[in-house]
Amino acid sequence: AEKPYKCSICNYSGKSSKVLKLHMRIHLDGKPFKCIECNFSCKTAGHLKVHKVYVHSDEKPYKCCECGYSCKTPGDLKKHELTHSFDKPYKCAECNFSCFKRNSLRTHQKIHTGEKPYKCNECSFSCIQSGTLNRHVRTHTGEKPFKCDKCNVSTRHYGELKKHMLIHTGEKPYQCSECDYGCRSSAGFLRHMQKHR
Repeated sequence: AEKPYKCSICNYSGKSSKVLKLHMRIHLDGKPFKCIECNFSCKTAGHLKVHKVYVHSDEKPYKCCECGYSCKTPGDLKKHELTHSFDKPYKCAECNFSCFKRNSLRTHQKIHTGEKPYKCNECSFSCIQSGTLNRHVRTHTGEKPFKCDKCNVSTRHYGELKKHMLIHTGEKPYQCSECDYGCRSSAGFLRHMQKHR
């Protein structure tokens, strides 16, 4: 896709004047992105988003694929993942799972026992971790705690907000290697790839 709108300060280019205007904010001396819940302000929407998740939310969107540990930032996940490169003294008696922390083993063992201590008061849903229950409860309450700082959209999950933000940044993370097509969703990308078969 053609990106005729070029930044005069760096080599960024965008497809519309609106997208370029959003980009230009990063070059401002001030900190135009302000948190509505506290006095924090920063230069980019990305930094504000990390602040909101880390400080004002109990959502933990970053998950370890080895043990189920979840956390608020990619940096925390990276630190946690280092624990898997050391000795893992806590070993599951039922399978080959081993981990660094006793609590992680306890959480894992619930898979084998079928124990799901976190129960929803509204329906029969139950689960192993409190974070999963918190996300589920929002399906009943309709609560949408993740708010876009560029428009009036709000979402139930951090991942949904992340996808929505691509509309404002103009970013298209799914890029075709066969042609110059790019899009925001995996579904759209898969539909496009059918054309090359």
